[in-house]
Amino acid sequence: TTRVVAGVGFPQFSAVLEVAAAIKGSGVPVIADGGIRYTGDIPKAIAAGADTVMLGSLLAGTKESPGETIIYEGRKFKSYRGMGSVEAMKQGSKDRYFQDVEDDIKKLVPEGIVGRVPYKGELYESIHQFVGGLRAGMGYCGAKDIATLKETGRFVKITSSGIHESHPHDVTITKESPNYSR
Repeated sequence: TTRVVAGVGFPQFSAVLEVAAAIKGSGVPVIADGGIRYTGDIPKAIAAGADTVMLGSLLAGTKESPGETIIYEGRKFKSYRGMGSVEAMKQGSKDRYFQDVEDDIKKLVPEGIVGRVPYKGELYESIHQFVGGLRAGMGYCGAKDIATLKETGRFVKITSSGIHESHPHDVTITKESPNYSR
């Protein structure tokens, strides 16, 4: 939401590529913070130069994450709030966004949202899927380790039609998968 509210930001994949190239050899780790929606986004971020990834909303639905468990229309969810939301700012994150508002909450300018994410069960179940996606991505790239993935990873641009083609199409999903949702 920062990119929409403040008009400042960069697509995460491009940011990782550029930052990794700019600081190569400095010993400073690169963290991909955002843009990870599927397990396959992790090997892409690492191949682009990230040393680690932030999983924010992907972990927000786990049992161990903070937030209230909610039943909505018969399905289980966890409440989720971004660090730039008004609610998080009230709890102290406003300093991170350089907002010095003491008493009047209406003067806060949020860059995050409050919502709900599907409940995903215990953390270890999600971690198992993330590790499996990383291993599969590395295997398809012929990378035996992270260093090899960073050295040999290559990318091609695809169109929105290509993205559509990458997802299941012309079929109704009747059973949820632990590592995929639209």
